[in-house]
Formats: sequence, structure tokens, C-alpha cells
Amino acid sequence: MKVLGIIPARGGSKGIPKKNIKLLGGIPLLEYTAKSALASKLLSRVILSSNDNEIIEVAKKIGLDVPFIRPENLSQDDTPSLSAIKHALAFFEAKNEKFDAICLLQVTTPFREEGLIDKSIQKFESENLECLISVREVPTDFNPHWIFEADANNHLKIATGEDKIISRRQDLPKAFHRDGAIYITKTDVILNQDSLYGNSIGYIESKNNFYVNIDTQKDWNLAEDIIKKTEG
Repeated sequence: MKVLGIIPARGGSKGIPKKNIKLLGGIPLLEYTAKSALASKLLSRVILSSNDNEIIEVAKKIGLDVPFIRPENLSQDDTPSLSAIKHALAFFEAKNEKFDAICLLQVTTPFREEGLIDKSIQKFESENLECLISVREVPTDFNPHWIFEADANNHLKIATGEDKIISRRQDLPKAFHRDGAIYITKTDVILNQDSLYGNSIGYIESKNNFYVNIDTQKDWNLAEDIIKKTEG
């Protein structure tokens, strides 16, 4: 199976200026994801997709392949990841290079445990999945079966639509949230269904105790605290 690893890193971050190349623990944030990707034995190719020359320069220094510059119209705040992925696939298609699947690796989730990418690809292939994402278990207090939402009358109802709440913690089914570390999708699903998820989603649980998905300065501060803990 040929799997294209794509690391999207556009310029123009507003919450944290130059976030993708800002130094975290003395190295650019981008480098954490790059190291994980370049260590993979099952990614057929790893590329950076960016519109920003400064990010591209840093990427090349840390060993990433940058085969193109992403167009500005695909590098806006509201540009979905799917558009950047389809652009990359079209670029390679024009060069008669095809991939069975893509593996999207977000820079904002820097702390992946060793081997997670290859474990994910192995599961994706062995189970013949359309899509696989990395997840973490939702803490019990935030399980959707214990979450309420307001209805049209501003009364609370169980978010899952059930009439009665599950009273015992032990009876709650497991619930998961995406952690942003891994997204693997078959190329056919992306191109034919215009979807990153397809009709069914497989998953792999991230085991690293340290987790952050960096979007705000508060998230960045948490990432710095994690670095201090791992170094200490």
C-alpha cells in the first residue's frame, strides 16, 4: 500500500503568530511532527503543504520534502484540510504518481508516541478501512450520555436523545474524541466521496500520557509545561 504523508502548515496564524515554526522546547513546532513522520517505515512519502516561504525554508532544513507551494486560495483561515489534500493528490496525479491512501499529520498535535503512525497504517490496511483516526477516551464526567443540551423551550434534554439517563458510571459506553494526531483515508474516498471520513471510521487509541492540540496561547503554555515535565 502506498501512503502519502501530508503535513499541512500554512502561514498566517493569528492566535499564535508564526505558530508552526515558533520554538517549543528549543525546536520549531513543526519539527515534532516531522520527526514522527520521517521515522515511519510505512509512509511511502512525506511532504509539507504550505503557502509560506519561511515555513518551507524551516521544513527543508529539518529534512521534509516540499514539492510545491500551496496556492493562497487554499491557505485561508476557513480552508478545510480536505482541499489541501486534494490539491496535493492532484499535483502528484499530474506527475503520474498515485497513492492508495493519505495520512494527514497535524502540526498542532506534536506529542505522538513512538510508532503510532506505523501502527495506525497497519491497522488501516489489515482491517481494510476507509478511514482511521487517532482518538482518546472522553473522561466519564463528559461522556455524551451524561451531557445535556437545551431544546426549543430552553429545557434540558439528554444530548444522545435517550429518555432516561444512565445512572451508573459503570454502565456508560466508552466515548472518544479525535486528538488530531492521525487521519488516514483511502484516496478513492477523498476523490469520489469528497470526504475525509467515508462511510465508516476506524480508530486507534493514542497512549501518550501527554496531550495537547495547540490552538490558543493557553494551549501553547500547556505544551511548554509538558516539555518541562518530559525533560525533568
